[in-house]
Amino acid sequence: MNRKEFIRMCGILGVGLPFPSVLASCGSDNGPDASFTGKVLIIGAGAGGLSAGYLLQQLGIEYEILEASSAYGGRMRINTTFADFPIPLGAEWLETNTNIFSEIVNDSSVEVNIETIPDNPDRKFVNYSWFNFFEDFIVPSVSSKIAYNTIVRSIDYSGDQIIVNTQSGQYAADKVVISVPLKILRDSDIQFTPALPQNKIDAINSVRIWEGFKAFFEFSEKFFDDSHEVDISPETDGQKIYYNAALGQNTSRHILGLFSVGTPASEFSTLSGNELRDFILAELDQIYNNQASPNYIKHITQDWNNEPFIKAGYLSDHADWRTVRTLGESVADKLYFAGGAYTDGEDWVSVHTAAQSARNVFLEITR
Repeated sequence: MNRKEFIRMCGILGVGLPFPSVLASCGSDNGPDASFTGKVLIIGAGAGGLSAGYLLQQLGIEYEILEASSAYGGRMRINTTFADFPIPLGAEWLETNTNIFSEIVNDSSVEVNIETIPDNPDRKFVNYSWFNFFEDFIVPSVSSKIAYNTIVRSIDYSGDQIIVNTQSGQYAADKVVISVPLKILRDSDIQFTPALPQNKIDAINSVRIWEGFKAFFEFSEKFFDDSHEVDISPETDGQKIYYNAALGQNTSRHILGLFSVGTPASEFSTLSGNELRDFILAELDQIYNNQASPNYIKHITQDWNNEPFIKAGYLSDHADWRTVRTLGESVADKLYFAGGAYTDGEDWVSVHTAAQSARNVFLEITR
């Protein structure tokens, strides 16, 4: 069963995608302990990296997060000026039940009350986003440990300590958590000494990494459906969906979103400026009886393929779960992998699975 089939089945059964129960209390027989006293370096400040740092912070373990860009969040990025509600340029939907928020926060003394609405088969945030959740509940604990504009070039894990070389200096650690987009590893932007195990290299090189593109158009009238999925054949080539981005938001604005991954997303990368705008408007005019162009006000786009430290959308929904599990496996008790592409193979690519993978890494390091 691939990821898309799994999500569809969960929707049919009316259940949320599973997330393991919250971490056991520190010091319990089944939970983590403080026996590990070394330093952990985390590469990447997306959902996986931030979650890993947050859990290490809770247990008082020394760590540092190296982020190649000038901001945290990775593909959870939002725009706050286009509309009167957050526009999610990347991760948008909640693909499990709302208990996940408290489970990620992992602190019963913290009240987590986030409004979402059904958007079958997922849920949508109301005037909020995944980025806002991490900004409010996770980042305050780890912000002082993030080194921005720090591009990792190589990792040498051949000795007792792991040496991480960046464009601006060298770091040493006892464990390293790699939480970078899979395309970064595919393109060998980080060199490893010794080389990663062959099965890991084969997994990295064999899976389909979908391109990723999103756009948001504001119109003077709502002429569009709440969801219109463009047929992509074969379906393994990707997805392309127009949807009402203002659904459930506290707004009177008419915002249409475009979510596109795989081959359809790569087609947008060849266009820019007015040509890109006109291409999308022409397609919408064809779908909605020439109502898009005369009602057009403005738009924004996000091409994840052109982000230098991300380079793509995400791992295909149709990947083999056994290959995904290999992507998530640790190496030599020194290198650990956290993020949407590095899971146990039961699910992948969503924000909650990135947090789950960080939890698994945390337990592996501390046990």
